[in-house]
Amino acid sequence: MIVFALNGAAFATYASRIPDTKSLLHLSAGQLGLFLLAGALGSVLGLPMSGWITGRFGARRTVLAGSAATTLGYSLSAIGIDTHQLWLAAVSLFVAGWGVGIWDVAMNLEGTVVEQHLGRSIMPRFHAMFSGGTVAAALLGAGLTALRVPVWLHVIVVMALLAAGTAWAAGGFRALGEVTSEPESSEKPENPDSATEPAGKSSHLSAWLDPRVLLIGVVTLAAGFTEGTANDWLSVAFVEGHNVPKWAGVLAFATFLTFMTIGRITGTAILDRHGRVPVLRCAFALAVVGCLAVVFGSTPIAYAGVVVWGVGVSLGFPVGMSAAADDPAQAHARISVVSTIAYTAFLAGPPLLGFLGEHVGVLHALLAVGAAATLALLLVPSVREPDRSHAAH
Repeated sequence: MIVFALNGAAFATYASRIPDTKSLLHLSAGQLGLFLLAGALGSVLGLPMSGWITGRFGARRTVLAGSAATTLGYSLSAIGIDTHQLWLAAVSLFVAGWGVGIWDVAMNLEGTVVEQHLGRSIMPRFHAMFSGGTVAAALLGAGLTALRVPVWLHVIVVMALLAAGTAWAAGGFRALGEVTSEPESSEKPENPDSATEPAGKSSHLSAWLDPRVLLIGVVTLAAGFTEGTANDWLSVAFVEGHNVPKWAGVLAFATFLTFMTIGRITGTAILDRHGRVPVLRCAFALAVVGCLAVVFGSTPIAYAGVVVWGVGVSLGFPVGMSAAADDPAQAHARISVVSTIAYTAFLAGPPLLGFLGEHVGVLHALLAVGAAATLALLLVPSVREPDRSHAAH
């Protein structure tokens, strides 16, 4: 769980300084979107590789490699921002994006192994830890922004602490893999560092051809876009659309993350009691309502909308990961496919939203979130639990 929290803290630390990035580099909304696309491209490159890398080298080593690339990339990018070196900031953000991609898939795979072993919904709690890390980092970012602490100092110090923490926390992955691999097979994997091994070389191709996996990917894509847009643009939308100070914009971002965390903590029991489909239908409906309140409401109503948006988006991504891993033998391949689809929207969608913001304003561009959540509502039945899950209840 600690690895999830540290991953979230790394992402939110950098995201909390996006308003400063925009002003320091003198970027328009469209130019900021293009800049953020560098990180998205890095992740999109890393995600398809992540299933193979994790299966070959194990979850622990993959997390460590991803953490190193992420923290180094964000640190160098922060230096580029404060020194007005756009090329350094963008190239380093690409490296950080690649690290985020492989780190995230590896820790999600480890999380599904735990969930399969326990036989109950627990992925939202792992993602709650991710969100908890983002909340702490965003609140810290809001405070340091208000104190006018330089971007480079803030990011480098936090990234150094996160790199050390991840190296310590990932040490437990090996033991976890050894324990949880036994119920699935009597044969030990050749690489004890890996929680599971791919079912075969053809499993990755077959996963891309599986209609249910692709539909799960689209649902998770919508959830990723809804969450990722808030991460990248919510603070800017409040600053430019509701005319609040930068620190208050970052506070809106932190509020979103706080209530997304609360939704994930409380969501596990609700999922076990009512099932994935009805819960996600309610959640995505809340996301639509929250988005509309942020865009069309007064500033106080917009802050209330952030609360509803955060709760509504909280369960889509972790439930998508759980659904992709319903068949443990295909988990590596299917999680890699769903993650690739979802993170393409999570990371590439929000930067592209910047170009829309050039024409209609950042605040009104957020209406694309409502459209994505509406699409997810139509496809929610694809994440339904297999029969064995109902029996376990």
